[in-house]
Amino acid sequence: MQQDIKALNKKIAEESVFLDDLLREINKVIVGQRYMLERLLIGILARGHILIEGVPGLAKTLAVKTLAGALRAQFQRIQFTPDLLPADLIGTLIYNPKDGGFVTRKGPIFANIILADEINRAPAKVQSALLEAMQERQVTIGRETFPLEEPFLVLATQNPIEQEGTYPLPEAQVDRFMLKLRVTYPDKDEEMEIVNRMVGRRDIAVDRVVTPQAILQARTNVDKVYVDEKVKSYVLDIVSATRDPEKYKMKDLTGFIEYGASPRASIYLIEAGKAHAFLNHRGYVTPEDIKTIAPDVLRHRLILSYEAEAEEKTPEDIIKRILETIEVP
Repeated sequence: MQQDIKALNKKIAEESVFLDDLLREINKVIVGQRYMLERLLIGILARGHILIEGVPGLAKTLAVKTLAGALRAQFQRIQFTPDLLPADLIGTLIYNPKDGGFVTRKGPIFANIILADEINRAPAKVQSALLEAMQERQVTIGRETFPLEEPFLVLATQNPIEQEGTYPLPEAQVDRFMLKLRVTYPDKDEEMEIVNRMVGRRDIAVDRVVTPQAILQARTNVDKVYVDEKVKSYVLDIVSATRDPEKYKMKDLTGFIEYGASPRASIYLIEAGKAHAFLNHRGYVTPEDIKTIAPDVLRHRLILSYEAEAEEKTPEDIIKRILETIEVP
């Protein structure tokens, strides 16, 4: 068994080298934001969609567009607005008066990487159309069903500071996203580099260093990353603690959590942990992989009580407390 893991580790270390080239290429354009870039790669490797929350101007759109360029993947940016219709997203049937038939016109959802900008500005029926495509990986137009080409990744953004004219995503829909990222401001040195690079605005060419086929092959290798039973048990303890903190001797959290994370969180934690290990050129998942990715998997799955809000507790506070308490194998 030990020998098998060593052989797997060596293979994964060789197969994952291309990710360093990909990150280097993206960093030609994007300064800093290592956290966001790594999570984008985890999403695409683990087949998980991502919800990104951050104020305007933090290079969210630019990062996604640059990633798509370096992957030789089809990219579509969709600006969500209150008057957007499901047909504007998935496509529709157009009547052809010449032959009296209908022609299918596919919408922008038919791409590899979709940036759903300000997803909470569109009404529920549009959000549902997008989330159905995310879940089923297919779209139905009229009576015909069209599969979406892999790799398929939806990156949705929402603005945390401006709520006027928005339609907040219901918790059940937010749960479909594997990760929810909180993107913050760059530090002073990074911002100086951004200013020097972007003032005068010259276009920086990005080489296409990876193909979509390479990503599909990488996904196959990520699936092979070894997860020990003790690590799986550790994941289950973390998720279970969000539902019943008293069971894990965290009485101080009693009454703060209205609803804990579902089994989907356990699945996503392990899948994202495997992708994180692959990103770090390892063929096995460690508890540290789980601890690193846990806040992004769990923060949008915890529904806190009014008592928690009164105490100014955030999901991040709860997750931090759980990770500090649960014994690491």
